[in-house]
Amino acid sequence: MVEILTDEEFEKMKAAGKVLQHVFKACRDEIRPGISTHDVDKLCYDIIRSYDAIPSFLNYGQPPFPGTICASVNEEVVHGIPRKSRILKDGDIISVDVGAILDGYQSDACRTYLVGEVAPPVKALVERTEQSFWKGLEFAKVGMRTGDIGHAVQEFCEGFGYGVVRELTGHGIGTTMHQDPDVPNYGRPGHGYKLKKGMAICIEPMITLGTREIELLGDQWTIVTQDGKPASHYENTILITDEGPYLTTYDYEEGY
Repeated sequence: MVEILTDEEFEKMKAAGKVLQHVFKACRDEIRPGISTHDVDKLCYDIIRSYDAIPSFLNYGQPPFPGTICASVNEEVVHGIPRKSRILKDGDIISVDVGAILDGYQSDACRTYLVGEVAPPVKALVERTEQSFWKGLEFAKVGMRTGDIGHAVQEFCEGFGYGVVRELTGHGIGTTMHQDPDVPNYGRPGHGYKLKKGMAICIEPMITLGTREIELLGDQWTIVTQDGKPASHYENTILITDEGPYLTTYDYEEGY
């Protein structure tokens, strides 16, 4: 199902997105060598609840996801489970994928953080993954298609020799977290679902330093690169308006 939201509902989406802006700023300040992914998870939980919002990932799916955030470190592409035993060290990267529900409306976004001094090729991967999001965002407009977005992301990332994960995609969002349409990070211009005013979508490049092939670990959640090389993830919730795309989970003043 594709929801078409009213202007009033867009305001509620913006309020839910603002919660995640606070989450990401706190993560930026607190993530460092020596902190556990469980500590990061608790930080995000406390912030979300302080705004009377609900962590949308907690107990989601089957088996129920046990965390507020997906804390994916290095070769973990998505859905990493926060653990007290997973201590971040100098040179790691961690993707914090998180959602919040406020007044019945959803927000979903991700940032990948550098932990201490990160190797230049990995730092470049993180930076270019975010850049690919903005390439795709140029096509998040009324009348454009999901294939236009995916093609822009794919062309940019494959130009650097990166792997573009295909099994995992962006998605529609609104009163539920995952809706139609799928928003892949690959595609053909002029193909896919046509975007309409009132839609909300998530664009979320998941890009690897090596092969695009992935596999699921035994915990039934964590997805890793098959070759063990790092992966980066960047995401925002986007409202489709006549004036162009509006990011609910991005602080336009701080540029973050």
